[in-house]
Amino acid sequence: MTPRQALQQRLAALDAHLRAENPNLLPVLPTFRAFDRILAGLGLIDRHESLTTRIPWWPMVAVLGTFSAGKSTFLNGYLGEVLQNTGNQAVDDKFTVICHGPETRKEALPGTALNADPRFPFYRIADEIEKVAAGEGKRIDNYLQLKTLAGTRTKGKIFIDSPGFDADDQRRSVLRLVDHIVELSDLVLVFFDARHPEPGAMQDTLRHLVAKTVNRADARKVCYILNQVDTTAKEDNLEAVFGAWQRAIAQAGLVSGRFYAIYDQRSAVDIEDDGRRARYQARRDHDLAELQTRINEVEVARAYRIIGSIDSLTKEVEGEVLPKLREAMAMWRRRVLIGDAVWGVLLLGLLGTVVQTLGGGFGAFLGWLSESGDSGLPLHLIGTALLLGGLFLAGHFKLRQFFARRIA
Repeated sequence: MTPRQALQQRLAALDAHLRAENPNLLPVLPTFRAFDRILAGLGLIDRHESLTTRIPWWPMVAVLGTFSAGKSTFLNGYLGEVLQNTGNQAVDDKFTVICHGPETRKEALPGTALNADPRFPFYRIADEIEKVAAGEGKRIDNYLQLKTLAGTRTKGKIFIDSPGFDADDQRRSVLRLVDHIVELSDLVLVFFDARHPEPGAMQDTLRHLVAKTVNRADARKVCYILNQVDTTAKEDNLEAVFGAWQRAIAQAGLVSGRFYAIYDQRSAVDIEDDGRRARYQARRDHDLAELQTRINEVEVARAYRIIGSIDSLTKEVEGEVLPKLREAMAMWRRRVLIGDAVWGVLLLGLLGTVVQTLGGGFGAFLGWLSESGDSGLPLHLIGTALLLGGLFLAGHFKLRQFFARRIA
């Protein structure tokens, strides 16, 4: 398959999936293709490349955190389907990508399906893993797996359930994937375990997730969730645990953000006191409702980001690319003109050398040029002019190519 055929196949797949899951973005595709033609004409991308393969079209919700923080339980509850295994110990050692499909597949598909498909945010992520750990890029199945769900809550979205990276031996590669996910996601849910709110128990999450998001321009997309707060009901110290957790986060450099306290009703401990149970449930219901609203809004956020990328690209082309291109073109013209002048002088010098070598001087040479043939035309003059003109043009085009390569 040629690169052009591969691009056409990817664009056809993108069009088909957008029609099925997010038809509101279909009108944007022709705009990107128009930009492709402009940038290809400027030489900024190849003819078989497209901007459509460089952005994630599907809105992403990333669920990150330490193992046993309740990430998979939360996802199962939101999706209304027990897709992910749950437990108090590390259950999954791979990133699970959950997307909409014609049927629900609880059996995981290999990570190669994600790495090879540009619809997914892990397209060619094997190259990134290879940069961190030589040889690991070929073992992409050790890091990624895919599950599909034929439900309305996955339609038009991608959910990513991360392994607890503090329990993963392939640490550097996993953290590389975490950085990649945070960068591309529209919403990042960072889970903490209310049973272990002390800083020492969540130092990996604080170091690798909280500290890195403090100075992000899009830090608002990160939500911090203290999960399994029902375990504090026995001592009725939710506020104390919540405060200690917030202080630990503040020590990592985060002084503002959205913080939530939730628990899963199906696996919650029994709260015997009616008033206490009602208070805990009210807090949980309020925070869960806000989280679900944030998740439901990611499609709109992604659409704005895609449309915004067109605006950013337009400004970048007009404000940065075109001025540099004009400057390069002006420099190229100046150098070609200087080169033409030098080349013309060299040709005249060569002509003078030939005349002197043949003898007779310039007077005899001019007389020879003015001689007419049987047709009455100055054939010597025409032939000499064609020869010199041909040599000049050949040198001119060589100079154009040479300076174009040098400036580029």
